[in-house]
Amino acid sequence: MKVAYADPPYVGQSAKHYGRHEVNHPLLVAHLCDEFPDGWALSCSSSSLKVLLPLCPEDVRIGAWVKPFHVFKPYVWPAYAWEPVLFRGGRTRSAADYPDKGGIGTTPRDWVSVNIPLAGAGAHHPGARVAGQKPLGFCFWIFDLLNLRPGDDLVDIFPGSGAVGIAWARYGERLPLGMTDSDDVDMPMLDLLTRGQA
Repeated sequence: MKVAYADPPYVGQSAKHYGRHEVNHPLLVAHLCDEFPDGWALSCSSSSLKVLLPLCPEDVRIGAWVKPFHVFKPYVWPAYAWEPVLFRGGRTRSAADYPDKGGIGTTPRDWVSVNIPLAGAGAHHPGARVAGQKPLGFCFWIFDLLNLRPGDDLVDIFPGSGAVGIAWARYGERLPLGMTDSDDVDMPMLDLLTRGQA
Protein backbone atom coordinates (compact mmCIF):
# COMPACT_ATOMS: atom_id res chain seq x y z
CA MET A 1 0.00 0.00 0.00
CA LYS A 2 1.28 3.48 -0.87
CA VAL A 3 0.03 6.41 1.21
CA ALA A 4 1.02 10.02 1.78
CA TYR A 5 1.20 12.41 4.67
CA ALA A 6 1.24 16.12 3.91
CA ASP A 7 2.08 18.75 6.51
CA PRO A 8 2.45 21.87 4.36
CA PRO A 9 2.68 25.41 5.65
CA TYR A 10 -0.91 26.10 6.62
CA VAL A 11 -3.11 28.37 4.50
CA GLY A 12 -1.82 31.94 4.78
CA GLN A 13 1.22 31.00 6.93
CA SER A 14 3.98 30.15 4.44
CA ALA A 15 5.64 33.57 4.21
CA LYS A 16 5.27 34.27 7.94
CA HIS A 17 6.86 31.05 9.20
CA TYR A 18 9.05 29.88 6.33
CA GLY A 19 9.70 32.90 4.09
CA ARG A 20 8.21 31.10 1.07
CA HIS A 21 5.35 31.48 -1.39
CA GLU A 22 1.96 30.09 -0.47
CA VAL A 23 1.31 26.41 -1.10
CA ASN A 24 -1.14 25.74 -3.93
CA HIS A 25 -3.63 23.81 -1.80
CA PRO A 26 -6.05 22.97 -4.66
CA LEU A 27 -3.11 21.40 -6.53
CA LEU A 28 -1.92 19.62 -3.36
CA VAL A 29 -5.33 18.04 -2.66
CA ALA A 30 -5.66 16.99 -6.31
CA HIS A 31 -2.17 15.44 -6.14
CA LEU A 32 -3.05 13.51 -2.98
CA CYS A 33 -6.26 12.17 -4.55
CA ASP A 34 -4.66 11.27 -7.89
CA GLU A 35 -1.31 9.85 -6.76
CA PHE A 36 -2.31 8.22 -3.47
CA PRO A 37 -5.63 6.41 -3.98
CA ASP A 38 -4.71 3.97 -1.16
CA GLY A 39 -4.89 6.77 1.36
CA TRP A 40 -3.51 10.05 2.65
CA ALA A 41 -3.62 12.49 5.55
CA LEU A 42 -3.28 16.28 5.44
CA SER A 43 -2.55 18.44 8.48
CA CYS A 44 -4.13 21.88 8.53
CA SER A 45 -5.38 24.61 10.84
CA SER A 46 -8.93 24.97 12.11
CA SER A 47 -9.26 28.32 10.34
CA SER A 48 -8.34 26.74 6.98
CA LEU A 49 -11.08 24.08 7.02
CA LYS A 50 -13.46 26.39 5.15
CA VAL A 51 -10.89 26.65 2.34
CA LEU A 52 -9.76 23.00 2.22
CA LEU A 53 -12.95 20.97 2.68
CA PRO A 54 -14.57 22.15 -0.60
CA LEU A 55 -11.44 20.88 -2.41
CA CYS A 56 -11.77 17.37 -0.96
CA PRO A 57 -13.79 14.34 -2.04
CA GLU A 58 -16.94 13.59 -0.04
CA ASP A 59 -15.39 10.58 1.72
CA VAL A 60 -12.70 12.65 3.46
CA ARG A 61 -12.94 12.59 7.24
CA ILE A 62 -11.68 15.06 9.83
CA GLY A 63 -9.52 13.94 12.73
CA ALA A 64 -8.45 16.17 15.62
CA TRP A 65 -5.05 16.58 17.24
CA VAL A 66 -5.83 18.02 20.68
CA LYS A 67 -2.81 19.69 22.30
CA PRO A 68 -3.02 19.72 26.13
CA PHE A 69 0.13 21.85 26.21
CA HIS A 70 0.18 24.37 23.39
CA VAL A 71 1.44 27.82 22.55
CA PHE A 72 -0.53 30.69 24.03
CA LYS A 73 -0.31 33.81 21.88
CA PRO A 74 -0.97 37.30 23.20
CA TYR A 75 -4.37 38.73 22.26
CA VAL A 76 -5.59 35.44 20.76
CA TRP A 77 -8.86 34.36 22.39
CA PRO A 78 -9.63 31.49 22.63
CA ALA A 79 -6.30 29.72 22.22
CA TYR A 80 -5.72 27.48 19.22
CA ALA A 81 -5.42 24.19 21.10
CA TRP A 82 -6.29 21.67 18.38
CA GLU A 83 -5.48 21.03 14.75
CA PRO A 84 -7.58 19.16 12.20
CA VAL A 85 -6.22 16.36 10.06
CA LEU A 86 -8.07 15.55 6.85
CA PHE A 87 -7.71 11.87 6.02
CA ARG A 88 -8.94 9.49 3.36
CA GLY A 89 -8.63 5.78 2.67
CA GLY A 90 -6.13 3.53 4.36
CA ARG A 91 -6.17 -0.22 4.79
CA THR A 92 -9.69 -1.59 5.18
CA ARG A 93 -10.34 -3.83 8.15
CA SER A 94 -12.37 -7.00 7.85
CA ALA A 95 -14.77 -8.38 10.45
CA ALA A 96 -11.99 -10.76 11.56
CA ASP A 97 -9.87 -7.75 12.59
CA TYR A 98 -12.31 -6.72 15.33
CA PRO A 99 -12.39 -8.31 18.80
CA ASP A 100 -15.24 -10.47 20.03
CA LYS A 101 -17.84 -8.78 22.21
CA GLY A 102 -16.19 -7.94 25.51
CA GLY A 103 -12.70 -8.01 23.96
CA ILE A 104 -10.20 -5.17 23.92
CA GLY A 105 -11.12 -2.63 21.26
CA THR A 106 -8.30 -1.55 18.98
CA THR A 107 -10.05 0.83 16.62
CA PRO A 108 -8.22 4.16 16.64
CA ARG A 109 -10.18 7.24 17.64
CA ASP A 110 -10.63 10.11 15.23
CA TRP A 111 -8.77 12.31 17.72
CA VAL A 112 -5.54 12.16 19.67
CA SER A 113 -4.32 14.14 22.67
CA VAL A 114 -0.57 14.73 22.44
CA ASN A 115 1.57 17.68 23.54
CA ILE A 116 3.52 19.72 21.02
CA PRO A 117 7.26 18.97 20.87
CA LEU A 118 9.38 21.44 22.79
CA ALA A 119 12.58 22.96 21.40
CA GLY A 120 15.33 20.35 21.45
CA ALA A 121 13.07 17.81 23.19
CA GLY A 122 12.20 14.31 22.07
CA ALA A 123 14.47 11.47 21.12
CA HIS A 124 12.60 10.71 17.91
CA HIS A 125 13.91 13.67 15.95
CA PRO A 126 17.37 15.13 15.36
CA GLY A 127 18.41 18.61 16.30
CA ALA A 128 16.28 21.59 17.16
CA ARG A 129 12.53 21.79 16.73
CA VAL A 130 11.21 23.01 13.37
CA ALA A 131 8.08 25.19 13.30
CA GLY A 132 5.10 22.89 12.94
CA GLN A 133 7.06 19.72 13.73
CA LYS A 134 4.83 16.84 14.78
CA PRO A 135 5.44 14.70 17.90
CA LEU A 136 5.92 10.94 17.86
CA GLY A 137 2.50 10.16 19.37
CA PHE A 138 0.79 12.24 16.68
CA CYS A 139 2.68 10.39 13.94
CA PHE A 140 1.76 6.98 15.36
CA TRP A 141 -1.89 8.10 15.46
CA ILE A 142 -1.75 9.03 11.74
CA PHE A 143 -0.26 5.61 10.96
CA ASP A 144 -3.03 3.95 12.99
CA LEU A 145 -5.76 6.02 11.27
CA LEU A 146 -4.56 4.73 7.89
CA ASN A 147 -4.06 1.23 9.35
CA LEU A 148 -0.49 1.07 8.07
CA ARG A 149 1.79 -1.95 8.31
CA PRO A 150 5.56 -2.29 8.02
CA GLY A 151 6.38 -2.63 4.34
CA ASP A 152 3.81 -0.05 3.28
CA ASP A 153 5.21 2.91 1.35
CA LEU A 154 4.72 6.16 3.30
CA VAL A 155 5.55 9.34 1.37
CA ASP A 156 6.14 12.43 3.51
CA ILE A 157 5.41 15.21 1.02
CA PHE A 158 6.75 18.02 3.24
CA PRO A 159 9.54 16.32 5.25
CA GLY A 160 10.69 19.43 7.15
CA SER A 161 12.45 18.14 10.27
CA GLY A 162 12.35 14.50 9.18
CA ALA A 163 10.37 13.61 12.33
CA VAL A 164 7.64 11.75 10.39
CA GLY A 165 10.20 9.54 8.64
CA ILE A 166 11.92 8.78 11.93
CA ALA A 167 8.54 8.02 13.53
CA TRP A 168 7.70 5.69 10.62
CA ALA A 169 10.92 3.75 11.23
CA ARG A 170 10.12 3.51 14.96
CA TYR A 171 6.55 2.42 14.23
CA GLY A 172 7.94 -0.57 12.33
CA GLU A 173 10.22 -1.41 15.26
CA ARG A 174 7.15 -2.13 17.40
CA LEU A 175 6.75 -5.51 15.67
CA PRO A 176 7.76 -8.52 17.80
CA LEU A 177 10.86 -10.40 16.69
CA GLY A 178 10.12 -12.96 14.01
CA MET A 179 7.17 -11.07 12.51
CA THR A 180 7.30 -10.18 8.81
CA ASP A 181 5.67 -7.47 6.76
CA SER A 182 2.98 -9.92 5.63
CA ASP A 183 1.92 -10.93 9.13
CA ASP A 184 -1.44 -9.57 10.23
CA VAL A 185 -0.52 -7.43 13.21
CA ASP A 186 -2.94 -5.14 14.95
CA MET A 187 -0.69 -2.13 15.59
CA PRO A 188 -2.89 -0.28 18.13
CA MET A 189 -3.17 -3.47 20.19
CA LEU A 190 0.55 -4.08 19.83
CA ASP A 191 1.13 -0.54 21.13
CA LEU A 192 -0.88 -1.41 24.25
CA LEU A 193 1.23 -4.52 24.72
CA THR A 194 4.59 -2.80 24.20
CA ARG A 195 3.94 0.52 25.95
CA GLY A 196 6.93 1.56 28.02
CA GLN A 197 9.37 -0.72 26.19
CA ALA A 198 10.64 1.91 23.74
